[in-house]
Amino acid sequence: MNESNFKILLVEDDESLGYVLSEYLKINSFDIRWSKSAAEAISILYKDTFDLAILDVTLPDTDGFSLAKEIKTQFPRLPFLFLTARSMKIDVLKGFAQGAVDYLKKPIDEDELVARINAILARVVASEKTKKIEPQYQIGLYLFNMDQQTLSREGEYKSLTARESEVLLYLVNHRNQLCSYQNILLDIWGENDYFNKKSLNVFISHLRRYLSDDPDVRIDNIHNRGFILRC
Repeated sequence: MNESNFKILLVEDDESLGYVLSEYLKINSFDIRWSKSAAEAISILYKDTFDLAILDVTLPDTDGFSLAKEIKTQFPRLPFLFLTARSMKIDVLKGFAQGAVDYLKKPIDEDELVARINAILARVVASEKTKKIEPQYQIGLYLFNMDQQTLSREGEYKSLTARESEVLLYLVNHRNQLCSYQNILLDIWGENDYFNKKSLNVFISHLRRYLSDDPDVRIDNIHNRGFILRC
């Protein structure tokens, strides 16, 4: 994947870690722009386009979650992942709720970071190919636009996060079929673990709320097995 020189914005205020990560990613043929604050990162995003953003949770001028919220609003097509402290497990769930596509705990393993980035970009490229074939899906009274990450009904639009869109797309492509926890997590997150499962449940709750106005559409929870999108 990294032969294509994907552009990555790294937002990390720690001088040592920022230098090590940016240099290591450059060695792996990524085009890196390193920012040390949220304000600088937003300024850069208004001037240039990127394939992925890597956000530290703790920044000097704000926290990574606030930055993620602004990115999601101003640059909804940009996927991002979080770097979190090892002891801050709650940040993992909060990060996914903000729309993160992945997270890594500190101290960072550089090889794992590269592997995670390649996996994310592979999904983005595959998703782009899918969008060109069929960017819109009818779900009962709703129209789901994967390209724009929106769910619309009677002229009203709801913006979805990147992860919400991925989960909904998976369910739509397997509508009226049992989608196991394991298959969803491995296909979207690339890893089946406790925190990812908790995050998946959060996204399912969001999607249920978004689809609640159509009584003929529902996401059923099959105890200890997974979910079924019925429509």
